[in-house]
Amino acid sequence: MPEAVPAAIRIDRPDDPRIAAYTDIRERDLVGRGRRFVAEGETVLAVLLRQRLHAIESLFILDKRLPLLAGLLARLPDGVPLYTASREVMDAVAGFPIHRGILAVGRRGEPGEAGAFLSRLPERALAVGLVGLANHDNVGGIFRNAAAFGADAVLLDGTSCDPLYRKAIRVSVGGALCVPFFRAASAHALVDVLEGAGFAVLAFSPRGREELSALTPPARAALLLGTEGPGLPDDVLARCRTVSIPMHGAFDSLNVATTSGIALHHLALHHLALHHPVSRSAPR
Repeated sequence: MPEAVPAAIRIDRPDDPRIAAYTDIRERDLVGRGRRFVAEGETVLAVLLRQRLHAIESLFILDKRLPLLAGLLARLPDGVPLYTASREVMDAVAGFPIHRGILAVGRRGEPGEAGAFLSRLPERALAVGLVGLANHDNVGGIFRNAAAFGADAVLLDGTSCDPLYRKAIRVSVGGALCVPFFRAASAHALVDVLEGAGFAVLAFSPRGREELSALTPPARAALLLGTEGPGLPDDVLARCRTVSIPMHGAFDSLNVATTSGIALHHLALHHLALHHPVSRSAPR
């Protein structure tokens, strides 16, 4: 038998106060939502419903999509309101056409203290550090790779963008929702936290002294990435093991998200027994 769709609350007016959190989504992207975030699309919704780091406050689904999402919506926790509306009303609420017809509002979990979290990880662990990454596409892509290759945590300095920005969540295909992340005040503070938890920090740069292909990852490895162009600051590189990815001819530039995928695959393959399933399912 087909699964029953949970009871939905019909919204017939764009100004209904019950769906105020969904109004003018793009404008709110710019000003921020405090502790809340917006997720969109079926794949991201599937990740949101199975992860345990953040709370789901409500869903807002296009009426025609409800029957097709019955299996997913059956996982909705008790007490979480499910709103539905016509295409016309939903687009008016959001302020632009929501082609996917699937929105959710979540509340950020409390991340806790980074050092304590890292110290509790197993003897063999993998982390990612981001310095100066202000591009949401790159941060989203890195979180997607982090989830796919089983990274235990991501640390971001104070100048890196918010992984729970709507576009970053979408680009990450939900990876930003299921990989724990923490903030550090600066690049040096980020390295201090990682080293304090016993991680060897591997700073990636075209000027790196070790080649990735020859690198045997330490038991606790942290991949450190900087922004495209300037890369990691010299004083940060000076205190870390530096690693490079050799490229053809004189070309020495990779997109930072691509770099993370290559590096994480190598570290996971040699370090975390990639042929064994990881405990946290990666988004599809």
